[in-house]
Amino acid sequence: MRAVGLINRGLLMLMAGHFTVDLYAGLLPILYPILRERLALDLGAIGLIATVFTTALSVSQPIFGLLVDRFGSRWLGPAAVLWMGAFFTLIGFATSYPAILGLAILAALGSGAYHPLGASNVPLVAPSARLNTGFSLFTVGGTSGFALGPLVGAALFGLFGLRGPLALLPLTVIVAAWLAFGLGAIDRRRHALQPGATAAPIRTLQLRPLLAVLGIVMLRSWTFMVLVTFLPILYRSLGYGAGFYSPLLFVIIISGSLGTIVGGLVADRFSRKLAIVGSLVLLGPAIWLLLAFPGPGAFLLGALAGFVADFSLPATLTLAQGLMPGRVGVTTGLILGIGFVTAGIGVSITGALADRIGLTQALAFLPLLLVVALALTLLVPGDRRTAVSGQEGAPVDSGEVTAPVPILAAAPRRADKKLIADS
Repeated sequence: MRAVGLINRGLLMLMAGHFTVDLYAGLLPILYPILRERLALDLGAIGLIATVFTTALSVSQPIFGLLVDRFGSRWLGPAAVLWMGAFFTLIGFATSYPAILGLAILAALGSGAYHPLGASNVPLVAPSARLNTGFSLFTVGGTSGFALGPLVGAALFGLFGLRGPLALLPLTVIVAAWLAFGLGAIDRRRHALQPGATAAPIRTLQLRPLLAVLGIVMLRSWTFMVLVTFLPILYRSLGYGAGFYSPLLFVIIISGSLGTIVGGLVADRFSRKLAIVGSLVLLGPAIWLLLAFPGPGAFLLGALAGFVADFSLPATLTLAQGLMPGRVGVTTGLILGIGFVTAGIGVSITGALADRIGLTQALAFLPLLLVVALALTLLVPGDRRTAVSGQEGAPVDSGEVTAPVPILAAAPRRADKKLIADS
């Protein structure tokens, strides 16, 4: 209930944009089996679609993060949502594999723009003492959209064929309009919040622990994206239809949303490092159990895998921001982008391996990546050695800008309390 009480209009708007762009991305796993049969594609070719999509999404994120830091987000937000919806819908009109690849790249740029934009605005609408929880709620906006994607995709592709995403365009326009009107207040707050006399000096970049966090994000993203991409193909090969594997994906991803919220609460209450280590320790066994017991039991085991996979998402994001203070947009774009690009490359590598040794056997290697990620946690500092680059004050809940407080560096607690009282 504490997490639900944190939601305000600003955060809800950011969650809605995140929901929309990730809803489109959630259609992809259901689209893959259709494209494979229609164009006679092998698993490597399917993996390449995921790779070009996630690579374009990833490489563009730090660039868009820099643009948000410098120019704000009011117009980029609605443009990103509309761009994603338009070009993803055009995939259904493509008649060749190269055209599908090109449209996947273009659609991914909309998602690449929105993710750093939305995440870098979270510190402006959530109090710093509960920033991990705020990020978890923003993430849930996306993961719930991604979770519904397979169900929505099964319905739309079943009813209308590859042009089914046309039915989502009204939702896309509505959310874009909401962002166009609502991001103005957040941007005014962003421009007002500059390091001043009450702000602590901005520390230099902490490279070694930052690289460790990036490595953890890369390996975890590789593991989870491979599962989401290839589980529908695995179950289709076992004789199951979309009526089975679409709800299974929904359960896995929506359980990740719950894991994200709980992980954010744990990170705020105890420590970010505890949330990260716990997630990595449990995810490997959960994957092996999921592969060992296919069939109806996969719903329970998939829920476990999804829950622990996303448990550490808010902790890794706020930890990275603490290691690069004063660079909220760029840091957000980097940490999200590097995860996406590694996931895309990992899907291609795992797909190529699956073509040689079998899909189940290839998926069974995923927990070995998590062992490496767990070793990297030895280089991750505790919470007291990092400071989250976030707002120290009350959230934005309306169109008005509240009292200026520092965002680019953490303020002393005594000044923090006074600023909250004044606002």
